[in-house]
Amino acid sequence: MQFKKTLLAAAAAVGLLAVSAPAHAAADISCRTAKLIVPWGAGGGTDVIFRTFVESANKAGANPEIQVVNISGQGGNKGAKEAVKAKADGCTLFAIHQSALTSYFTGRVDFTWDAFEPLVMLTRTPAIFGANPDVPYNTIADLVAAAKAKPGEISAGGTLGSTSQFVFLLLEDAAGIKFKHVSYDGTRERMTALLAKNIEVGEINLAAAKKYIQTDELKALGITTAARNAEIPDVMTLKEQGYDMIYGTDRGLMLPKGTPAAIVDHYAAIFEKAAKDPAVVASMEAKGTSINFLGPKGAAGYWQDTFARWKRIAQEVGIYKAGS
Repeated sequence: MQFKKTLLAAAAAVGLLAVSAPAHAAADISCRTAKLIVPWGAGGGTDVIFRTFVESANKAGANPEIQVVNISGQGGNKGAKEAVKAKADGCTLFAIHQSALTSYFTGRVDFTWDAFEPLVMLTRTPAIFGANPDVPYNTIADLVAAAKAKPGEISAGGTLGSTSQFVFLLLEDAAGIKFKHVSYDGTRERMTALLAKNIEVGEINLAAAKKYIQTDELKALGITTAARNAEIPDVMTLKEQGYDMIYGTDRGLMLPKGTPAAIVDHYAAIFEKAAKDPAVVASMEAKGTSINFLGPKGAAGYWQDTFARWKRIAQEVGIYKAGS
């Protein structure tokens, strides 16, 4: 009898410990709806990609539900300035790509990726050098030759201090040429300018420009992938044309700095599930975008490594104006 009482007492003690000391704290998020700040205009290629992930997450029962909020302007910096001030309570997420680096390098903002808590990396979209159909060149080699004949005269559309301008700076450095840079707030505005023939060339992507390329309303001079894209197989890579430029817009999500680990893990699991959703994968493939999922640790490593590599490039091409 005494032995039985001892066993019961021990079992009760173990049960008490299990209740009082949980192995993993649950995410404490007070809001019913969390907002994802997308700092680019609604309907653009980047906006569509993030909305696809959010729709999948909500359909799978994301708690809290996530709502996309577009705060466009200043090449993504207007929304970034709002996001960096948000409370670290799990009620605000921030959509990001390498413009967080280029805007810092060019001195447009005084903070960069490490002002946030890395959450996940989601996708990569290669850049396409697009042109309006009236220009006399059809390849990167043609464009370079024209730019050498008219230094600083060929109008190149991008967003000042963002990835869409940075890719032209890389080509300038690689080819020894100079463009006349014209700034637009986002992909949609840049596409409109190209279609209206207000600029000669501009950075475009398959998500936004595929149908225009296929109908010859825009020219695609080259793509920054290692191999040709199956959706536009006639478009040569830059490497084929003599310029070893492998480049892409890498999109991910951040949380405000200091967000508790439990909340980081909660959202990371939600978006990892969305990244594996067959409908999301198919949608990304149709847009010429690949799923490149990384969790919180992988995302932090990505930003640290990319910052160091791109800082060197920014310094080499002479656009680095940051304080450190």
